[in-house]
Amino acid sequence: MADSIVIIPTYNEKENIERMIRKVFSLPHDFHLLIIDDGSPDGTATIVKRLQQEFPDQLFIEERAGKQGLGTAYIHGFYWSKNRDYEFIFEMDADFSHNPDDLIRLRQACIDGADVAVGSRYIKGVNVVNWPMSRVLMSYFASVYVRFITGIDVQDATAGFVCYRRRVFNVLKLKKIKFVGYAFQIEMKYTAIKHGFKLVEVPIIFTDRTEGTSKMSTGIFREAFFGVIQMKINSIFRKYPEG
Repeated sequence: MADSIVIIPTYNEKENIERMIRKVFSLPHDFHLLIIDDGSPDGTATIVKRLQQEFPDQLFIEERAGKQGLGTAYIHGFYWSKNRDYEFIFEMDADFSHNPDDLIRLRQACIDGADVAVGSRYIKGVNVVNWPMSRVLMSYFASVYVRFITGIDVQDATAGFVCYRRRVFNVLKLKKIKFVGYAFQIEMKYTAIKHGFKLVEVPIIFTDRTEGTSKMSTGIFREAFFGVIQMKINSIFRKYPEG
């Protein structure tokens, strides 16, 4: 039984998904993959199911009806993974903006003592490739804003490349995670830290997608901006840890 599961949400990722699956399975560690597909009309799920015949014990897919949000996809995957015996549970994008080779480094950070290992774009300067400057600044200052409002010392609060130890999900009440976009990533890190878990940032180079279409929208940024304030206010009336 592999000790590591990588959760990848997909929506219209036919250009990337087969390459990503084959790349993860070529790594020098036995990773399993769970694809959460939100009814991709481009046939992403069909590609995954064809590859399941080649990788029957490593590749899994959960299909959902319609776009339900990144956060709900990961929560679905977290529950799925909790019901198996995986020790390391990852979240990662399908579009190669996250380098699959870095899965090894995130896992090692957890082996070395982290409860949550974050692939960070900003822990050593700004390591982002192919983004327009406006988006780099928006992302960077989003993390500055999160640190100012919440007080948590995380340089890349919106990062979506993360490894969790199983014990994190044995304690966190996932049903209380409310946000679905960028704010979901912030809320997960904030909640883990408030529960006393150790978060470590691992420097990565983030490369914007070359195939497919970005899912970013102004609504996602708006949720993050106002969601951070709401999250901080809610935490004042909430006791940590709850487990």
